[in-house]
Order: sequence, then structure tokens, then C-alpha cells
Amino acid sequence: MSEPDPNPQQPRRIAAGEMVPDPDKHHHAMVSRLRNYFLTGLVLVGPLYITVGLTWWFINWVDDLVRPVIPVAYRPETYLPLRIPGTGLIVALVTLTLLGFLTANLVGRKLVEASENILNRMPVVRPLYKSLKQIFETLFAKGGSSFRRVGLVEFPSPGMWSLIFLANPASADIAARLPDGEHVAAFMPCTPNPTTGFFFYVPRRDIIDLDLSVEAAMTLIMSAGMVQPGGSDPQKLAALAETARAARVISAPRTAPVK
Repeated sequence: MSEPDPNPQQPRRIAAGEMVPDPDKHHHAMVSRLRNYFLTGLVLVGPLYITVGLTWWFINWVDDLVRPVIPVAYRPETYLPLRIPGTGLIVALVTLTLLGFLTANLVGRKLVEASENILNRMPVVRPLYKSLKQIFETLFAKGGSSFRRVGLVEFPSPGMWSLIFLANPASADIAARLPDGEHVAAFMPCTPNPTTGFFFYVPRRDIIDLDLSVEAAMTLIMSAGMVQPGGSDPQKLAALAETARAARVISAPRTAPVK
């Protein structure tokens, strides 16, 4: 039978007035700090991942459309052991540029006019083609004024305001049938899908012009107001970093007096 230890380890006695750490507060502060670090990393990686993913999807989509048109003998994967992404996109850009160059001369214009005459004789295709052509000409024209301004209109009820994108004033035929005063064509996009919305003519006097770009207004609508104009990503990251630093200060061992 072994002899008892003459000097057994006794728990250290806490002197009166000595401060002891609070394990619960330390645990909550550590969880808060880890959460803020995670959110900071998510803000950094999330937009980058989505942007790269959408770009990669678009490149592959164009490649899949253009590859069947390219003869097998001219495809890079015929001679290389791997597929080169972006080949179809390059071919599409070069082809569109070449078509634009050929259309600028007399022969190209004649061919375009002949093709349009054929399409104009088709009862179903004609309105679709003309509408799409006008939309593309308006969107990509250098001097176009479509959706270059952003405004506010009182909708859906008094005291509630909605963002609208302003286009051109009403044409003479439409303006003649509208009440007195200048009316402007406006598009009110929906959240979070701005490709849907409402189109209407609104009196110019009822519009409040905003010093806001179309891109910033689109971001505001898609984020449902979570991303406000004037805010920048570095400021958000700085705010998250400041929160993490505050959590670090809280995580320092806090002590309470022993009664």
C-alpha cells in the first residue's frame, strides 16, 4: 500500500478582491469575432466567385453556339490535346465586326435592304423583326437617350416614392392624346429582377430628377435597398474589420470581483 503524498496539490485560493475571468463572456466574444471574420471573407470571395462563374458560363455558352458552325479542321481542339475556352467568343466578335464593316459600304447596305424587304413581306416575322431592330438601335446607338436618367415618382400611393428610368418624351401622336403638359416615357423595374416592371408615360412635372447613374440605381433596385448609393465596398469592409476589432477587445479576459 503506497504512502500518501506529503505535499498534495491544493487548489489555489482566491484572495479577497482578486478578479477572475468570466468564461461565458470570453466564449461569446470569440464566436462573435469568428463570425465577423467569416462575413469579411464572404464579402471578399462571394462577388468574385459569382462574377467569374457568370463570365465562365457566358464564354462556354457562346462557344457552344459557335462551335458547330466552325469546320472541324479549323477547331483548335483538333490539333491540341485540350479544349481552349473562348475560341467561339473570339470568332463571334470577329464575325460581328466584319459584318458591321461590310454593311458600312454600298454593297453591304444593298444586301441588308434586300434581306429586310424579304422579312417585311412575312406577316408573322415582320413585326417581331422591326420591334427588335428598333430596340437594338435604341440601346446601342451612340446618340441614344434611352435610360440615361433616373428619377423618382410618387407610387404606389401618396408619400411613397419609386425609382424610374426615364427615356424619351412622348411622340407627337401619343402626346396629342395625353393631357396637357409634357409627358416622358418611364420604366419602373421590379425588385429583385429589373428586367420586369411597368412602362408608362408620366407628366414631367411629377418627376424628381436624381443625380444618380443608371448603374447605381440598378444596383439599388436589385439589392432591395441594402446597397445604398454612395457606399463603397472598401467602406463596408472597413466597417466589418472595425466590428472584428471591437470583438477582439471584448474577447480580452474580463474579470469580476470575488465576493
